[in-house]
Amino acid sequence: MLIPSLTYIKSNEEADKHMEPHMAWVKEGYARGWFLASGRKVPRTGGIILAIGDRNEIEAYAAADPFTIHGIAEYEITEVALTTAVEGLDLLKG
Repeated sequence: MLIPSLTYIKSNEEADKHMEPHMAWVKEGYARGWFLASGRKVPRTGGIILAIGDRNEIEAYAAADPFTIHGIAEYEITEVALTTAVEGLDLLKG
């Protein structure tokens, strides 16, 4: 499992200007079968995505996020080899 974590390097106001294309990018990640869950950090300093798939593909996809392209946020991707999950979430285990 991969956990892309994005951190804003510009203001929330700047992020809001690019939110619509960013959300289209997020929806495409779900359509591709890579994204399982996503949301904002609290407080609002960026976001987190729970993803599955090839790390190189996810890294390349993160580089194509409008937030990355416009310098709004930076990504850190953590790879986790899950060994235990609650019933129903076995697809998270690699």
